[in-house]
Amino acid sequence: MEKKDFIYEGKAKKLFTTEDPDVLIVEYKDSFTAFNGVKKATMSGKGQLNNKISSKLFEYLAGQGITSHFIKQIDDVHQTVKKVKILPLEVIVRNITTGSLCKRLGVKEGMTLPRPLIEFSYKNDELGDPLILEDHAILFGWATEEEIAKIKEITLKVNETLKMFFAARGITLVDFKLEFGKDSKGEILLADEISPDTCRFWDSSTGDRLDKDRFRKDLGNVLDAYEEIWKRISA
Repeated sequence: MEKKDFIYEGKAKKLFTTEDPDVLIVEYKDSFTAFNGVKKATMSGKGQLNNKISSKLFEYLAGQGITSHFIKQIDDVHQTVKKVKILPLEVIVRNITTGSLCKRLGVKEGMTLPRPLIEFSYKNDELGDPLILEDHAILFGWATEEEIAKIKEITLKVNETLKMFFAARGITLVDFKLEFGKDSKGEILLADEISPDTCRFWDSSTGDRLDKDRFRKDLGNVLDAYEEIWKRISA
């Protein structure tokens, strides 16, 4: 399957049409962004790593009964996906306190929560992807009550599945962000990507950051951390 028309470029990926109107090609870029695009960089090989990691994780989730837009990886930086209409919501799952949660609420970092915390934000770069209530999504027509319930059900299943998957590989799944879309039949599907760009991974023994926090916080060895995630999940 080959690219036809370029249709969209985001911070980390590009989208192209194909000869099949229900299938798109995603191209993973080598760019890094943080703080809503304020901090930027390019690192050769980053797109390839995220494509491999995300493809592997979508394949694993499919084997556990969690469907997504992912079809297959087709080369180093491309994968085919089902065409979906992305809902303007980001779903954030937190298992351990860190990042903006600590800054916003003044709670200490590293607290393991008694159950996963699910937060929603409104996908809008100009507004800085603000946190919203479920009622905001429902009342403003961004998702129905039934869709929100379905999204939360899938999200919790993804969390439990990936927590166990990563724990077996010496990695703690601290938190992560998911996006969802609706296919031509109106079915809610997991979409976007699952990678060190969208997840926080800590080494279970050392606590070392193995994700985009290394870029956000200028910790160095950013791609080494991404390589380590790929090494562990592909073994």
